[in-house]
Amino acid sequence: MKLGIMQPYFFPYIGYFQLMNAVDEFVVYDNIEFTKKGWINRNRVLVNGKDSYITLPLKKDSDFLHIRDRYLAGTWPLEKKKMLNRIAGSYRKAPLFGAVYPVIEKCLNSGETNLFKFILNSLVVVKEYLGIRTPLIVSSTAPIDHSLKAEGKVVAICKARKADAYLNPIGGLQLYSREGFKAEGIDLSFIKSAECPYAQYNNDFVPWLSIIDVMMFNSKEGITKMLGQYSQV
Repeated sequence: MKLGIMQPYFFPYIGYFQLMNAVDEFVVYDNIEFTKKGWINRNRVLVNGKDSYITLPLKKDSDFLHIRDRYLAGTWPLEKKKMLNRIAGSYRKAPLFGAVYPVIEKCLNSGETNLFKFILNSLVVVKEYLGIRTPLIVSSTAPIDHSLKAEGKVVAICKARKADAYLNPIGGLQLYSREGFKAEGIDLSFIKSAECPYAQYNNDFVPWLSIIDVMMFNSKEGITKMLGQYSQV
């Protein structure tokens, strides 16, 4: 059984869903510290031909809290309207706007204020739209020593889920040891996403934007092909 593990990202890029689609189970971390300036509560969309951030406002709290202990700010209802208007204004003329905008609305209108639950819900909604059948597992439900860190925690989760293979984004190549995983009976490999260019109106292509951008300009069938456009090492 092949396992993938990632932090919960807000409308992540295509590579996130390539990994999700490539494994038998996909574990989403809820019990690790929230990291600033990452992709947990923000991502990039196309605005006037350039990349621009959309960000979930967070309630002010300790930087050391786990993701599952963070909450959306009280300003979210107002910020949500602004975000929806911005997405609509940027993509109204995109070929798949009519099909995709309701999906975005469903995610943002979930009613959840807990950051982890909000993002997990959006991941479920998007993966269902894309036809990805991989089940999502919440990391804290794994019966392991959750004080473990880095490679030790990944190995423990793999064993708890009875996985004999672990697939990680190429960025982890310097973080994890194939020998260390092999000693635990787990095959470690890495996924490197291809750029997957597509037409974004008549602009120069801006790569690695949020899955929102990919969905607005590509059919489900086209995205299914993109999900397989990666190399594994």
